[in-house]
Amino acid sequence: MSFEDEWREALRQSSATAGTRLDHVAEGGKADLVVKRDDLGAIGHDAYRLHTAMTKNGRHAHSSTAAAATALTNRNFTCGAALTKVNRDWSTQLDTLKHACAQISNHLDYTQAAHAKDDQHIAGELTAVSKILKYWK
Repeated sequence: MSFEDEWREALRQSSATAGTRLDHVAEGGKADLVVKRDDLGAIGHDAYRLHTAMTKNGRHAHSSTAAAATALTNRNFTCGAALTKVNRDWSTQLDTLKHACAQISNHLDYTQAAHAKDDQHIAGELTAVSKILKYWK
């Protein structure tokens, strides 16, 4: 099973479990999941910083590793091909992690904006209802 397949399966399993867990209400009717907007922002910011750091530092050894692999292959060492594969796999996994960090950061930014919009809408609705109730009495 490839790395991507393993992650896809793990994500599928964790999504099913998370859905069950998020929908659960603890004894006494109190929700067991509380997330504050500041928490989302901090996690999104950390994901962005990690993405930036991996972009900057994740390929330092790429060119020297490729040169070493080529030199070993040209001198008929079988480990040259293995080193080429390791270098290629590293790049693939790095890109996968960067993509995941970008998705986390972007999704949390979207979530924050959506919740702010929902809060604004609800506040407007409540204001309108309170004005109607004032005239009703």
